[in-house]
Amino acid sequence: MTRFTNNSVSRRFFGMGVAASAVAAVLPKPAFALTAASAEKLINQLVGQINSVINSGKSERAMYGEFEKIFARYADVPTIARYALGADARSASAAQMRAFTAAFQGYISRKYGRRFREFIGGRIEVKSTAKVKSFFEVKTTAFLRGESPFEVTFLVSNRSGKDLFFNMFIEGINLLLTERTEIGAMLDRRKGNLDALINDLKSA
Repeated sequence: MTRFTNNSVSRRFFGMGVAASAVAAVLPKPAFALTAASAEKLINQLVGQINSVINSGKSERAMYGEFEKIFARYADVPTIARYALGADARSASAAQMRAFTAAFQGYISRKYGRRFREFIGGRIEVKSTAKVKSFFEVKTTAFLRGESPFEVTFLVSNRSGKDLFFNMFIEGINLLLTERTEIGAMLDRRKGNLDALINDLKSA
């Protein structure tokens, strides 16, 4: 079974210990308090939709479309995209950030959709929820045919104005840090040309 692996660290990689704190620092204060129950409800809805898609019998292309809808509904896409772009987000124009966020949404949905597609015939179950600083960590277990169960963890915040997950770990691999490293490397290979990266992400 394919596993996600961390690529070599680029100049935009700041370290695993600060990822969640760095994201939280740039988000506005929420208008209402997030609770364990609301965080768990969000992830129960999310995994319910993932389970429905992976066992729907749909084609690979159709599944990726469904995963993008799920990602757009349940993830804080603008925050994840801005974190993935790193320091280069500060020099990007508003139009470039909108284009990058849209391209990144499709790219990340296909990438992690391929991973979730490996779960066909299995299921994901929510196991526990715990408060960590200003957000909640919701742990789930993935049960696959012919594989040992493993953990998929979501970090949930409402600092965007509604309950959304802003990071995910599959078998300990951190979405935020993995994408910051990989997007940074992709941008480096294009000599910092953000428009070229945006175009390439659309077909990646």
